[in-house]
Amino acid sequence: MSGISDPQPIEQSRPSDDSDVVYVGYRRRGRAIVEKQPDQEQLTPERTLELANHSPSGFSWGYAGSGPAQLALALLLDYTDDEDVALEEYMEFKTKVVSQLECTEPDGCWRLTGREIDTALRETVGEPVAPSVN
Repeated sequence: MSGISDPQPIEQSRPSDDSDVVYVGYRRRGRAIVEKQPDQEQLTPERTLELANHSPSGFSWGYAGSGPAQLALALLLDYTDDEDVALEEYMEFKTKVVSQLECTEPDGCWRLTGREIDTALRETVGEPVAPSVN
């Protein structure tokens, strides 16, 4: 998918404890909200709009449109803190991950862990993925 031949920068571009992060998405009054847990820090599209303007009105998920593209870019940029990686990988991440997100949790939200993002990035760059230890 991407042209990344050496996946090491992905691992090196983020703090080692980020794999414990959890992103939670839900809708409130028709508006898509994504929080980074455990601090409940709200993710917004502003930082990513400077890189690619797909959906200035906000995020979405569950299909392959402009709102999910903006969310995919925001998630990867926040998680990796690497603009190059985020820009290179977000469209594939949108297709494989964000378009599949559904609010199926009992509390009406979806959850995406740092470990799941790591797995998706490794699959995208062609590295073998270790079995889950959950």
